[in-house]
Amino acid sequence: MEQATPPAAGVDLSPAAIDLGRVHLLSCGIRNNSAVAVSDYFKPRDNGVEVDGIRVEESFFRGRKLQGATVALPDGYRGYVLEKNGEKDTQGMDGDVSSFVSRAEFQNITYWNHDTMPSAEDPLPRCFHWLTIANTMHKPVTAEDMANMSAMQNRNS
Repeated sequence: MEQATPPAAGVDLSPAAIDLGRVHLLSCGIRNNSAVAVSDYFKPRDNGVEVDGIRVEESFFRGRKLQGATVALPDGYRGYVLEKNGEKDTQGMDGDVSSFVSRAEFQNITYWNHDTMPSAEDPLPRCFHWLTIANTMHKPVTAEDMANMSAMQNRNS
């Protein structure tokens, strides 16, 4: 009996004409989908503090002090702001599969902590280490690499 493969989610990155430069990551939920002049209310500023080589920024959101840091995406990577496409979702075996369209792209993420100073040990900066590991694991092995490994094994024997 042949199993049907579920449809894959589609992502169209071609229309990303707006370069935001950076986006903000706040760990909170906002129940609003309308346009808002965020820059009129959310005004980050450099507070002159540096921790673990990271420049700390400060801002306030709904009266609560936030401390953040801007992290550049690694070379070769781009971030995208996606919006669910208005087309009808396809029904897969495991549920709905959506398609998305790119609305903007960015190269930097400013993440914000509520109660702690930003540091190199925060989850966002640490997750970028996995990109290096993934690239190394998935890099094709060349004949030269194999010869080098064979030579090292022979030296160790």
